[in-house]
Amino acid sequence: MRKTSLALAVAASTLGLSQVAFADLVGDTKVSLEARNFYFNRDFREGAGQSKQEEWAQGFILRMNSGFTEGTVGFGADAIGMYGFKLDSGDGTAGSGLLVPDRSSGGSQDNYSGLAVAAKAKVSNSTLRVGHMQFKNAAIASSDSRLLPQIFRGGHLVSQEIEGLTLDAGYLDEVNNRNSQDYEDMTLNTYSFSGIQFRGLNQSNEFIFAGGNYKLTNDLTAGYYYSNLEDMYKQHSFNLVHVLPLGDKQSLKTDLRYARSTDDGQSNVDNKAFGAMVTYALSGHSFGIGYQQMDGDTGFAYVGGTDPFLVNYVQIGNFAAKDEKSWQARYDFNFASIGIPGLTFMTRYLTGDNIDRGAGVSEGREWERNTDIAYVFQEGALKNLGLRWRNATMRNNFSRNIDENRLIVSYTLPLM
Repeated sequence: MRKTSLALAVAASTLGLSQVAFADLVGDTKVSLEARNFYFNRDFREGAGQSKQEEWAQGFILRMNSGFTEGTVGFGADAIGMYGFKLDSGDGTAGSGLLVPDRSSGGSQDNYSGLAVAAKAKVSNSTLRVGHMQFKNAAIASSDSRLLPQIFRGGHLVSQEIEGLTLDAGYLDEVNNRNSQDYEDMTLNTYSFSGIQFRGLNQSNEFIFAGGNYKLTNDLTAGYYYSNLEDMYKQHSFNLVHVLPLGDKQSLKTDLRYARSTDDGQSNVDNKAFGAMVTYALSGHSFGIGYQQMDGDTGFAYVGGTDPFLVNYVQIGNFAAKDEKSWQARYDFNFASIGIPGLTFMTRYLTGDNIDRGAGVSEGREWERNTDIAYVFQEGALKNLGLRWRNATMRNNFSRNIDENRLIVSYTLPLM
């Protein structure tokens, strides 16, 4: 904490900030260190090629979010420091996404690191950030499902000047993927039977988005985003979320999503994606039913490595192939409702069919089952220590079948 304060003091002195301004900058600063131990095992059940991806790694993520200086325009900075290293990987089991690939050996590098820094300025209830950062909205969502998070370089403006309305706009030009230590051009994601093709290279150095969410009533929120990965695709995304209170500890949540994607000159993207998720909650229980449908000449379009805004995007699959229709049944239980806070359970089953595999070939079909059990210690010497087991089984009639387990032990230490 002393080192962090000293660093901020030096920065404040360099910028010529007053003592009062510096007090606000430091007083609202939050610093935390997350240690993330990750074991990944993906077993390919049959077929030629690599039979298994199995790696074990340790990561550290230091996050710093400063406050703002005093004045009409407040200034500050955010930073994410990342370091990961290999604990076990070898005998042809690399490729899990936990570690940086070593192209010379076909395995994984021993360690990797990164530093993401963004300057920020705030006027009233609007904040502009420029530098390296994560994103999470209907247009783009950085993946954080491996050892270290995916980071983008660019600018990001968030405005909340009107009560209930959040406006969001950004410009990105490079990405540092979750198993990389280099910034590079972005790509359009491709996957089995997406039907997406390119005229030239699959790379772009410009992604823009603009949109927001508006709380129409206490129970109803509407959202819209426009996004464009230069030369690859343009997309309009709509979202409507309604939560209906049904009585004591009961509610019915409806989440509707629709996206229209078209090409931007160097691809053949043409997709209409509809998704709906209805969830009934009763005390600690949640029961959900989801439906997702793809129409058009291709599957869903999204930036490579990100988490797409789809109701049926799950642990392994996205159920977004050309013409695919899929259903999901999900159950969650929060053990806090029976006096065990910190313990949660989730299981779901998805099935998809009608996948266009080409003329004269039968339709593609797939299913996936997920289980997620997590516990975070609430008190004592182990407070904030989290344990999570994620299990998945995926079967289909067009690719290799997969059994997968992820074991994650994480500990977050507040430093400031």
